[in-house]
Amino acid sequence: MPRRRRPGVMSEALKYELAEELGIGETVRREGFGEVTSRNCGNLVRKAIERAERTVSSPRR
Repeated sequence: MPRRRRPGVMSEALKYELAEELGIGETVRREGFGEVTSRNCGNLVRKAIERAERTVSSPRR
């Protein structure tokens, strides 16, 4: 039975931007996110959470 894909929480652009910040952008572009180590995926998620928390906690204009 085929797996259903859930809608993504992060945009693809944000994923690639964070991958670049972590130094794994080349791997992601060449081989895709499936070849990224679990540790680096965890680091990517941690970075995304930090960014979201900063966005929520920053004062609005």
